Amino acid sequence: MSKKTLVIGVIGADVHAVGNKILYHAFTDAGFEVINLGVMVSQEEYIAAAIESNADAIVISSLYGQGELDCRGMREKCNEAGLEGMLLYVGGNIVIGKQPFDEVEKRFLAMGFNRAFAPGTAPEVTIAALKEDLHVEE
Repeated sequence: MSKKTLVIGVIGADVHAVGNKILYHAFTDAGFEVINLGVMVSQEEYIAAAIESNADAIVISSLYGQGELDCRGMREKCNEAGLEGMLLYVGGNIVIGKQPFDEVEKRFLAMGFNRAFAPGTAPEVTIAALKEDLHVEE
């Protein structure tokens, strides 16, 4: 089986690097090829990296609470760039303040994300979802 390729990074003006490094190591250890764009990544940078690497998924992290603004229009931009059907994940502290996560998740799904993960989600949960959605055999 060829390795599935993920493009990961922290979107927008966010400089929180620790979670990004944890995810990078967790995804790599789980057998994924990981293109880590680091912090302060624009939508266009994710898309360019996904095209260049022929990625299977884009995994967006945000910790500073502006994820909802930073992620708006991402699905449309992917589609315009020829990445229709690209698996889009988002996770972390993706909205401002304490909001019920089921409502937050609904908003991100409505924006075209395949899955949204609450703050503090263990990497194993995301890895299991990626393997399921990308049909990775154990």
